[in-house]
Amino acid sequence: MSIDFSKAAGVHDDALRLRAERTKVLASNIANVSTPGYQARDLDFAASLTSALGGGDGFAEELPLDTSGQDLLYRVPYHPSQDGNTVELGVEQASFAQNALDFQTSLTFVQMKLKGLAKAIDGQ
Repeated sequence: MSIDFSKAAGVHDDALRLRAERTKVLASNIANVSTPGYQARDLDFAASLTSALGGGDGFAEELPLDTSGQDLLYRVPYHPSQDGNTVELGVEQASFAQNALDFQTSLTFVQMKLKGLAKAIDGQ
């Protein structure tokens, strides 16, 4: 009998992949903070995770996430700039930091699950 680690990790397997994709999007926003006309993008994490988990048994083989544009949303700026750039550095940095913390939380849950499985295998 084999162990399916994707099922053992639960929702955190998909959450980690989505958080990694969101990190790329937020990093791109930060990198283009001074690019005239650049439109800040973001990923609706909750909606993307819900759609990823909506596949039958509750776990997705591959995420239906296309970061080339389809699942990304435009961010509405609090204070629009004159050059058309909608990136606000403080907002992006806060979103990036929160996403990093959420990634670390999911990673910790996966680590705890795997330690629990290792203890079960060892018979402890």
